[in-house]
Amino acid sequence: RPAEHQHARYNPLRDDWVLVSAHRVKRPWQGQLEKPPPEDVPRWDPNNPLCPGATRANGEVNPQYEGTFVFPNDFPALQPDAPEPGDSDHPLFRAAAARGVCKVMCFHPWSDLTLPLMSLAEIRAVIDAWAELAAELGASYPWVQIFENKGAMMGCSNPHPHCQVWASSFLPNEARLEDQTQRQHLRQRGVPMLLEYAEQEAQRKERLVVENADWLVVVPYWATWPYQTLLLPRRHVCRLQDLHEGERDSLASIMQRLLIKYDNLFEVSFPYSMGWHGAPTGPYLEEDCGHWQLHAHYYPPLLRSATVRKFMVGYEMLAQAQRDLTPEQAAERLRSLPEVHYKRRAE
Repeated sequence: RPAEHQHARYNPLRDDWVLVSAHRVKRPWQGQLEKPPPEDVPRWDPNNPLCPGATRANGEVNPQYEGTFVFPNDFPALQPDAPEPGDSDHPLFRAAAARGVCKVMCFHPWSDLTLPLMSLAEIRAVIDAWAELAAELGASYPWVQIFENKGAMMGCSNPHPHCQVWASSFLPNEARLEDQTQRQHLRQRGVPMLLEYAEQEAQRKERLVVENADWLVVVPYWATWPYQTLLLPRRHVCRLQDLHEGERDSLASIMQRLLIKYDNLFEVSFPYSMGWHGAPTGPYLEEDCGHWQLHAHYYPPLLRSATVRKFMVGYEMLAQAQRDLTPEQAAERLRSLPEVHYKRRAE
């Protein structure tokens, strides 16, 4: 029985395995306890470099923006004019060129808001800005990675609703791996992997968290993190910028529903890292990328409460991923949560 007996599950998207040991969730915990995120974040702080009108580290002053705001990262991991590395004198010591641009996108001018507390129109504006950036940067760069680190636990250095967008001159490891596995699946089965997977999960429903006419969110069968989810479109679509108007509206709705459930799970602003994966761009725009299916990954670290997180250490780092409750248990718990945010139940 999956909820009681350990077993391994295959992840076809990464071509690896995860060990499921659901009985371990019963073990006592005497390890590290995290501090819950602060509830007293000021709406506007002149010392917060992401706020409207604030001065950033490079001396630039932000405009008095009222919606989304995009600007170049002041400390970019990728720059467009990086030099070529020298030739290697041995195959074990190879280097390659890495160029690109890094941008920051603020979702909203208020620091005390997060996506689940924003209106549907405000979330839709974020989606439109994502799609615009993906198309703009993707015109020349092979990969555009949109990602959000929410919460200090996930390395977010600033309490303001924002994400980052990194465009690179190369396909990063995860993108390259997903490209290979999806290409192989289409060749073997004649249908895009994640389109077939979405259809299966929509029928089975045991790992379904939320759904609407255009989208569904599941705890994937191969989930590694305790409350990891996968956001999938129902139709075949390769890139974020390919979504039509109705799909963007329904995406705003399902994102809000999912993120409210996340916050309601432990009644805390739920930390996570999330990101969009779509078909490569740049030179790949001229190629057939029909094996790709657009999707978003959500990787939250919390396990038992707002203060107990899942650590990826030891066996996970040296052998393979391991989780302490089944994806079905996680999905059932998320699915049963209310869709009114805990901060707004008294309104």
